[in-house]
Amino acid sequence: MTVFPNVSKIKYEGPDSKNPLAFRCYNPDEVIEGKTMREHLRFSVAYWHTFRANGADPFGAPTMFRPWEAATDSVENACSRARVAFEFIEKLDAPFFCFHDRDIAPEGSSLMESNKNLDAVVHVIKEEMARTGIRLLWGTANLFGNPRYLHGASTSCNADAFAYAAAQVKKALEITNELGGQGYVFWGGREGYQSLWNTNMKRELDHMAAFMHMAVDYAKKIGFKGQFYIEPKPKEPTKHQYDFDAAACINFLRAYDLAPYFKLNIETNHATLAGHTVEHELDYAGHQGFLGSVDANTGDMLLGWDTDQFPTDIYMTTKVMLEFLKYGGFTTGGVNFDAKVRRESFEPMDLFYAHIGGMDTFAKGLRIAAQIRAAGELDGMVAKRYASWDTGIGAEIEAGKQDFTSLEKYVEKLGEVQNTSGHQELFENVVNRYTF
Repeated sequence: MTVFPNVSKIKYEGPDSKNPLAFRCYNPDEVIEGKTMREHLRFSVAYWHTFRANGADPFGAPTMFRPWEAATDSVENACSRARVAFEFIEKLDAPFFCFHDRDIAPEGSSLMESNKNLDAVVHVIKEEMARTGIRLLWGTANLFGNPRYLHGASTSCNADAFAYAAAQVKKALEITNELGGQGYVFWGGREGYQSLWNTNMKRELDHMAAFMHMAVDYAKKIGFKGQFYIEPKPKEPTKHQYDFDAAACINFLRAYDLAPYFKLNIETNHATLAGHTVEHELDYAGHQGFLGSVDANTGDMLLGWDTDQFPTDIYMTTKVMLEFLKYGGFTTGGVNFDAKVRRESFEPMDLFYAHIGGMDTFAKGLRIAAQIRAAGELDGMVAKRYASWDTGIGAEIEAGKQDFTSLEKYVEKLGEVQNTSGHQELFENVVNRYTF
């Protein structure tokens, strides 16, 4: 099935182009800070939103026109959909894709049937990967959609649900490894609780840690060399989510001796749901050594849920790329468009427009971030703000040469503290010089 016969591979035409099927900013071969844009950004298409989302919401029926979807979700249709997916990704010129197990193949009436369905579709995906050169950024398992996980998966009060989830992740790890996936993500969609009255929190956290250790052990057994990730998310649908934000995830990983095996996959919209900005989450993960990958999307500030919109804010992408450049860039991770077109944008071509816009916005952010870093002005202003820590008493404190008693004596001689302005508006003006 060819769904986009009139679309050629999307190419870079430059900032003056008015072609809606061309990149204005994303030039894959342009070298920035010693790497091409393609290497810096490592764009990935999310199989679930791009090829499976149907436009339904709590207030309305599906709206999407998707010619690759049949009346029933058969294995045959899943195989056909996979070929359409690779046609789209190839024409978009994106190097990676990501999936949940239940995105690519229908769930069967038993675990064995589900696994058989996966094997059939994975065979087609392998053929398409070989044909196009497109790679798998990471895989994961859907441990939240089926009613068996209504109490959670690894944190369920029902040991049978835990066991089923383990069997499902076992298979997801196997096919991720078979497809050469560069990572595997744990997104705990229902790993949390609604009420503490009926919850043993410590026991649930212990179980979640045991589950992840089992995954690490099995990965070693099958020779999977990819990076494990946890994706923080504070709510939706669970009120008290155990993977609330970067700080909570890192604390969990360290408390349960999982830190050597995991990094974080940060999502913009999840950061805002936690009351943070995405750059806060990236910087926190980065300076703690856990920065891995990013799910690129954005939310609507007038809405209070995870709207998963495509990123179009150049300021945001500049901030994201400043953080990744600061911490050495992507290794196994990348920019995954965990984003969906709006319910009103129901035509298949809207998928191209959305991804092209997101890719251009990140490319522009990368260019601006590199310019800011090359000029050094912003870094110099930040360094000046913290200059009191570079010499004298500040340097001695950082070197561990002072204590409360010695600092009391220092302050007795000092008198009152003399602060300088934070110059926040000046910092913002400097950034604007690069973005205008």
